[in-house]
Amino acid sequence: MSQKHRPGGTRATVALERAGISFRLCSYRVDYDAVADYGRAVAEALGVEPSRLFKTLVAFADDRPLVGLVPADVRLSVKSLARVVGARRVRLASPQEARRLTGYVPGGISPFGQRRRMPVLVDESALDHPSIWVSAGKRGLQIEVGPAELVNLLEARTASISIK
Repeated sequence: MSQKHRPGGTRATVALERAGISFRLCSYRVDYDAVADYGRAVAEALGVEPSRLFKTLVAFADDRPLVGLVPADVRLSVKSLARVVGARRVRLASPQEARRLTGYVPGGISPFGQRRRMPVLVDESALDHPSIWVSAGKRGLQIEVGPAELVNLLEARTASISIK
């Protein structure tokens, strides 16, 4: 799964390369504005199960920003997330807030190389797979990486934070 540094890499790929993390890049084509469920459309375009493609979502827990990663075939459970982080209230960030905090365009938000370091929670189902897919930092590009490597590099917590 190793990938050599290429000129023009994204902040996400540069972060992985600097950390010595093995990964694989894959490009795809999905019209972001033409599909109702972008995550499932990306999984289909890549030919992977939606449970292996993880969405990177920005949320606020009692006004503190954080990142949650959940599979494409489920939703982030704000109640579960609130319980896990000990918050009274959790809300998803607006697209503008997510872009400002991460430096990435919605639909291309990677958990790696974000503008601002935030706590990261990964749905525990990630550990059920030998590898998972996350955005490489722009629409049309995904990274396949080992879930343990992702969790370690991001110093993330794993918990049940999704709902069907």
